[in-house]
Amino acid sequence: MSDITDLRGTIVPKSDQLNAEQLLAGDVTITVTDVRMGSEDQPVILHYENDEGRPYKPCKTMRKLLIFAWGEDGRAWVGKSMTLYNDQAVRFGGMVVGGIRISHLSHIEREISLSLTATKGKKAQHTILPLQVLTIDDVLKAIATATDRNGMNAAKAMAMKLTGEKDAQRAQDAYNARMKELRGTSARKPAEPPPTDENAPLVDEAEMLRRIESCIDVDVLDLCADAIRDYPEEVRDRLNEAYNARREDLLGA
Repeated sequence: MSDITDLRGTIVPKSDQLNAEQLLAGDVTITVTDVRMGSEDQPVILHYENDEGRPYKPCKTMRKLLIFAWGEDGRAWVGKSMTLYNDQAVRFGGMVVGGIRISHLSHIEREISLSLTATKGKKAQHTILPLQVLTIDDVLKAIATATDRNGMNAAKAMAMKLTGEKDAQRAQDAYNARMKELRGTSARKPAEPPPTDENAPLVDEAEMLRRIESCIDVDVLDLCADAIRDYPEEVRDRLNEAYNARREDLLGA
């Protein structure tokens, strides 16, 4: 392994389950892919996307919480998501050892607050917040409805939040296809720059600004450059500013 951009993998404990130590670097959001029965001590096993053979085995307290929030049918948990964190205040055998706790759950309408048994004779308050999960359908819709570079950049930012490799690939394919489509549209309709005939009326400033902003290709954008010089100085300055900003945006994308 030669990639040193993320060294967290070097401290992952060898284990058959997700370990609290793996969450020391930060919270993790997982999407359940399978629910199975386990041993008497750990009766519920939750597999999730990219678990690398280390499923999450929730403790009794977290199982109570999950059943309260999602119901008793484990089949209904598949496809739902949760955010896990390392609660370093968890004690075991009289020692502070840390443990995995849930902070957010998808598919709940509002905040959940439960008082559950923590240790013998003592209870602790557990608050769970709703988790807003980005789906592949959300990303594909954003890509399909994007009409300019800003819209495509926003869709790309959404796609980068996807966790599944298959979903990420679908988003990448859709993104590439949409960019090709938009470039083809721009090539066929080169931003309709204002006519350069001195006797022809210029389009108004707002329309010209719209045409500049709608360009998704530098070559198409440059078609507007000559037309800008025919405007009055005050308007021309504003159009040039918009033109330069758009060109810089396209070149930097």
